[in-house]
Amino acid sequence: MTARSISLSRSSRFAPVIRAMLMALGVLVCGFTAFAADLPALTGRIVDNAGIIDDATEAALTQKLADFEKKGSDQIVVATIPSLDGEEIEPYANRLFRFWKLGQAGENNGVLLLVAKNDHKMRIEVGYGLEGTLTDLHTKLIIENDMVPAFRAGDFSGGISKAVDDMVMVLEGNPEELEARGHRNPADNSTPIDPIVAAFVILWATMFFGGLAMAFLPPMFGTKLSPGVYKWLGMTFRYGRGPSGSSSGGGWSSGSSSGSGWSSGSSGSGWSSGSSSGGGFSGGGGSSGGGGSSGSW
Repeated sequence: MTARSISLSRSSRFAPVIRAMLMALGVLVCGFTAFAADLPALTGRIVDNAGIIDDATEAALTQKLADFEKKGSDQIVVATIPSLDGEEIEPYANRLFRFWKLGQAGENNGVLLLVAKNDHKMRIEVGYGLEGTLTDLHTKLIIENDMVPAFRAGDFSGGISKAVDDMVMVLEGNPEELEARGHRNPADNSTPIDPIVAAFVILWATMFFGGLAMAFLPPMFGTKLSPGVYKWLGMTFRYGRGPSGSSSGGGWSSGSSSGSGWSSGSSGSGWSSGSSSGGGFSGGGGSSGGGGSSGSW
């Protein structure tokens, strides 16, 4: 057997493995594309698209955040949305932060407080420049001690207002009271598992490891019927070209080969961060690396 024939044999042997890995990658790409929700426009310091903040509180918060920004240039924006449309709140908040370009470009000193009403989730996303001041511990305490109890009682305006007060307090250099309250009222660290995420992970793991198993196990433990054809557990698996010279459609098959399985196409559009068109208010161009905390009620 020549070196060329050995190389071709090895290539055909590992072709199913490559196909299985590409299939798993396609599942991931399709899944993340499907779960990418639309982003709202930045229209002010309070963007209450879920309609959970009363008018008086919204006016007071808008003024408070404007005054706070004038003092030291740190920028806090509150956003509420009806639903995440299946997307996790962490990537959504990060995308929204970058799309709105909160904070200043050179300082990255923006903060986003996001509430997804129908999903019962909230997140405080912190810009790079403020991660050392408004730490993950601080945002966790604010969510668990200010927002969660108020939201469970139906007081969205009160919970958001209290959270803003505490963020301003910490950013102004006075975190001691918040930390003391955290010691008096330890937060519940248990995080419920989202059933949608669990189902997606199980589906992805099943397809990924199932594909790898079908690529490796039949040639290793099955009975070789002919070049590229194996019988294992009562099923026939065909890899590459069968004895008749025709190519099997799906890489492996049970019994008869199927012409096609499923395929992932390229999406027309994903998402991109750009300058938002606001109503006289806009972010300065800051960025976030995922600092902050999430919670649910």
